[in-house]
Amino acid sequence: ESGVNGLITPCHEYKSFDIAAQLNKTQLQSKFACEVIRFASACMNIRTNGTIHFGIMDSVEDKGWKHGQIVGIKVKEREYYVDALDYIERCFSENVQEIARKCIHPPVFVEVISKDAQEQRFVVEVDIEPTSSLVKNRFFEVYLPKYNEGSQKVTLTKDRALYQRLGAKSEPIKHNDLATFIHGLQDRDAQREKAELSSAEVQTEVSQNLGRKLSILLNDGKSYMDDSLRYILVTNRCEKDDLNYINFLMHLNIFCVFDFDEDSNVSGLYSKYKEHHATRSYLLQDFSNESKISNPPSQKPLYLFDQTSWIFCNGRSDFLGDEKPSDENTWIRTKKKYLKKAITRICDEILPKRSFIVIFLLLSPVQKPLVDTFQEFYTEMNGTEYIVCIAESRENYRKWANLAQASCSIATLEQCSIVGMKLSHVDATIQTMLPSTAQPRHLPVSTRGLCALPSLEEEKLFSLEILCVDQCDDIKLDLLPEKEIQEIDQNFYRGRKIIWENFWLADKRRCGEIIEREACKDASKLLDDILRGSRLNYSVAKLKIFHHPGSGGSTIARQVLWKRRKDLRCAIIKASYSPATVCEHALAFRDYEEKEISHCLPVLLLIEDYDEDYLEELRNELMDAVATRKINSPRPYFILMCCRRSNDPERLCKISPLDTVAVTHKLTDSEKSLFRAKLEKLKQKDVKPEFILTFVLMCEEFNETYVRDFVEHILQDIDHSSRDTCLMRYVALLNFYVPNSYVSVSHCEAFLGLGVYTERKSRAYDLKSHLSEQARMIFIELRESTTYISSVRIIHCLVAKEILHQLSGNEPQSQLAMTLLQEKMLFENRFGREEFIKFIRDLFIRRDKRSRGDNTDTLFSPFIEHVCKAEDCEKAIAVLKAAYELLGKDHFFAQQLARLHYNNEKFEDAEYWARVAKSHSPYDSYILDTEGQVYR
Repeated sequence: ESGVNGLITPCHEYKSFDIAAQLNKTQLQSKFACEVIRFASACMNIRTNGTIHFGIMDSVEDKGWKHGQIVGIKVKEREYYVDALDYIERCFSENVQEIARKCIHPPVFVEVISKDAQEQRFVVEVDIEPTSSLVKNRFFEVYLPKYNEGSQKVTLTKDRALYQRLGAKSEPIKHNDLATFIHGLQDRDAQREKAELSSAEVQTEVSQNLGRKLSILLNDGKSYMDDSLRYILVTNRCEKDDLNYINFLMHLNIFCVFDFDEDSNVSGLYSKYKEHHATRSYLLQDFSNESKISNPPSQKPLYLFDQTSWIFCNGRSDFLGDEKPSDENTWIRTKKKYLKKAITRICDEILPKRSFIVIFLLLSPVQKPLVDTFQEFYTEMNGTEYIVCIAESRENYRKWANLAQASCSIATLEQCSIVGMKLSHVDATIQTMLPSTAQPRHLPVSTRGLCALPSLEEEKLFSLEILCVDQCDDIKLDLLPEKEIQEIDQNFYRGRKIIWENFWLADKRRCGEIIEREACKDASKLLDDILRGSRLNYSVAKLKIFHHPGSGGSTIARQVLWKRRKDLRCAIIKASYSPATVCEHALAFRDYEEKEISHCLPVLLLIEDYDEDYLEELRNELMDAVATRKINSPRPYFILMCCRRSNDPERLCKISPLDTVAVTHKLTDSEKSLFRAKLEKLKQKDVKPEFILTFVLMCEEFNETYVRDFVEHILQDIDHSSRDTCLMRYVALLNFYVPNSYVSVSHCEAFLGLGVYTERKSRAYDLKSHLSEQARMIFIELRESTTYISSVRIIHCLVAKEILHQLSGNEPQSQLAMTLLQEKMLFENRFGREEFIKFIRDLFIRRDKRSRGDNTDTLFSPFIEHVCKAEDCEKAIAVLKAAYELLGKDHFFAQQLARLHYNNEKFEDAEYWARVAKSHSPYDSYILDTEGQVYR
């Protein structure tokens, strides 16, 4: 409790109010109003701001409590306290009642946070703010309400009294001192005006550069926005006027929204957002329960990445379905449980660390569940490094910070908060950081003009990655640092898959031209033939590109797309979606904004590293859909550009020469000249060969001797006992035997024992800084386009093969695999676990097939066949058994063990493993066939 301190700094008075809070409505309201009105009169007469707190100990009579200790009170109905201020009209003189109403703020209910509390308690606060414009030349006499036990009615004190603050108490002014006190009003008014002016000046002096702070916090240290980060929005009620200033949200890459506004879907933020973006909406308890939203089932929740997930977190009646708790405390605990599950699911299973930022947008007074959400994110993310709070209202922020400090200090919160910046200014500031907010992207149309493709329409076609006419034109070149341009360029020449920015920057002459191989020209010619209708008139045509691993086949396919984006509709198929879904989206993509569907532009669809059955099913779906339209056209509706790695692309090209292109490591004479010239240009820019290793190897046509010498040079002086050398061996084993395999950065960090972030750990932290020089040279970091998982692989599969050979020494590969299976840190790491387990399964089970472009049809996985040939079948059996035990006794491993035994004439063991496989899956035709082969 405190007395007057400069008039602007509030004085404080405490009331325990514990007994009074349990009285009936009439008694409670009279007691509450009596304390508030006496305190308010004292503050207003002295011209000081003040706050009276109910639920804080004001005496030491109870020896169990200390003076000033926060205990809180039970609040039966908040309306009792709000309505109690209606006594203002009965207690103040008629000529000052309206002024009193403006000076006495409504009660605020601040929840008391206590870990061992069994019931909900609040401190009820009433603020008094006698601004000079309201109280000048006035004094405030009051009656006080008193409850009469005898009559059981509320009466007012007999005489009005004038109160003042004396020390930490509100005392009546004695009759003899009244004249002197009233005579001093002018001086107090002058002091109040001076204090208000001084306060305004101080606030002006200490204003921060909030625009820069907002830019740095939202962009993870950068001054501009790109698509490398996702955002999670947590917000509450958005007032109608504020809806005009949240346009920036329409342009952020938002993954999900925790919405605490009960009316959001009717008139709030959600109703506006869904006008611009396709969204999936969930009740909180459904989002926290994976089984309720995994439809169709999937190895990983890819469906959550198609559209923004909107999670409604309010409304008890429709929130919990059958779980409708009757009392407030049970309701709040239930909601907190679901919040924890949902947030844990996002942070541990769905989004990679450091790939997203959580924005708390406080648009209205804060309630406890929103603070619970902050505390859960704070815990899961190990601090506030990737959390941002935005609040225009300082009062809303103050209440928020007071509650949130149960998790972290006020000072820490301020570091990640933008407070007092008008929402309209926040909106304008963020929009200047965005690549483009003015125009949507555009597609070509049959009339040779363009049509706009708004984000909402594009998001509906989520199984396609659409390439637009003006792709990348939204990038502001003047905001793109030269260092980042070089990084984009060098990442490609190190072995990372080409991105649209590479082509765009080359067209803008901001980086070197991308070499066009002969195979690219061949593919373009075949495409022209297909479009001219010079071949059989198929509604769905195929153009196949088979390529040696790492020879640039993917680059060539994307070059064809980039060159044709202005006269065809172009997209990349996301093969994680069903053929039926892709077909539906492809038809909608073709028809979009076209008047006559018979004259639409053909659609060029790239599909990569596909399964033959998937491709045929997709083609049949497309042909059936076209057939139902009964439209004849000289040109195909769709061209499927099928790009797949093969160890013998030239053989596959010979089988079907009219629609197939082969891409090999072998360069033509003209290509050699182009590659050498490009290499010289890169060297002239002081680009060291180790930073463009894949390109250097391309120039040498991946000559085996060159690759061997190259790897030997890199591995000189390597520490064979270090953890990152061990990691290199494991990644090499997977990369060589399992196409398109990788290891997530999260797994690498766990294996290297890097641990989790501390609260203010540097943003510059990355995996590379903890790797040896050799590992940095041969690893390249990737980001999976649908799940945003960051991962590493070796720059080329032939380099992986040579590393595996040179680092293994005399250690058999079966022993390396055994050691890998015993690495608990890798198998128990939750993030990206499904992908890692899939690659391990493929290492032991996936067979080579000619239909997939492999050299031969193998009986077992290439790894198992190598162990059988280079070591013996007993080693292969042993490592397969170990994998069977580790991976949950998978019946396919049991089947492989049966096959391995009978192929080596161990028939009794083969019969045992066939029975084991059959016990897991008694009606699987493949397993029944294996059992039959054993008896045969």
